[in-house]
Amino acid sequence: MKEEVVIVVGAGPSGIATSACLNHLSVPNIVLEREDCLASLWTKKAYDRLHLHLAKQFSELPHMSIPADYPTFLSKEQFILYLENYASHFNISPLYNRRVELATFNKDTGKWCVKVKNIGTDDFEEYVTRFLVVATGETADPYVPEIEGLDGFRGEILHSTEYKNGENYAKKNVLVVGSGNSGMEIALDLGNFGARTSIVVRSPVHILNKEIASLGLRLVKHLPLNIVDGLLVILSKLIFGDTTKYGIPRPKEGPFLMKGKYGKYPILDVGTYNKIKSGQIQVMPSIRSITGGDYVEFENEKSHQYDVIVFATGFTRSTNKWLKDDDYLIGENGITKPSFPNNWKGQNGLYCSGLSRRGIYGAAIDAQKIATDIKTLL
Repeated sequence: MKEEVVIVVGAGPSGIATSACLNHLSVPNIVLEREDCLASLWTKKAYDRLHLHLAKQFSELPHMSIPADYPTFLSKEQFILYLENYASHFNISPLYNRRVELATFNKDTGKWCVKVKNIGTDDFEEYVTRFLVVATGETADPYVPEIEGLDGFRGEILHSTEYKNGENYAKKNVLVVGSGNSGMEIALDLGNFGARTSIVVRSPVHILNKEIASLGLRLVKHLPLNIVDGLLVILSKLIFGDTTKYGIPRPKEGPFLMKGKYGKYPILDVGTYNKIKSGQIQVMPSIRSITGGDYVEFENEKSHQYDVIVFATGFTRSTNKWLKDDDYLIGENGITKPSFPNNWKGQNGLYCSGLSRRGIYGAAIDAQKIATDIKTLL
């Protein structure tokens, strides 16, 4: 049984930011990562055309700026390179292929017992630590909803984490299920490659562009949330007009409020909306069932044939399956119970980074608070 001062679970941006802040304060720590690489969502499970949706000043990790010669909105490759250089600069060497199976708190010793499976060898490892940091991310395990008849679909089914580009889908009928940023951008990519693309929009969403969103992030530091939200909605209406007539109703609550309250991010449009307006991308309502092997029946009682279904339906989190003895910090949905900015610290030396629906920007704040608090306690 190996004893560590701090164990960080997860080697995505949240985990390496926390480790870097700890190293910066000379606090010993190890990082456990279930995949075989750093930031696996970015390196292995992201589509080719992905760029950061927020300006680089809102995507930097603590104590190391993104290079000045990088563009305002980094490509996937540029951000991965930044993360790799960041980990190297702060001497972060995660233990890869380590899946945490169980973490329990021992009241007698005042320490966490962490049981880990080494996926590469099938061996189990056990650790003891005074401080445990959950940094497994908001986007952990791909989610595909249950749909009547989906098992009988004869075409190709894939999750957004498996999609790379639309090169193989030209002239095919493709349905994208999910109207978040990934779904909207995948639909655009498919359209650009000549696929006959439809996208399911099940609930109201805000449509902004990257510049409006970045403006909102700057203003929210100085103005009340409702004022910022009101301004963003006005700007959105001026730029995008009445989105309802294209099958995309606007929510009654503002974009920042919805992000914090429900974790529902606004759409940061990169060209999809123009293709929807022109009819190149069809907006469909919720799916009712799949029939005949390749026909999808929608809630408006219309049916259409598809060759491919791409599920951009988000993620679930499995933290509650392995983390025990915590009734305060992390809920069953894997998101923190306390609201930002009080989301990062639990009880008995338990912390979490990047689980407050504040993206990379929020994770950077969490990491610094966690490291400073642990250093103080030590």
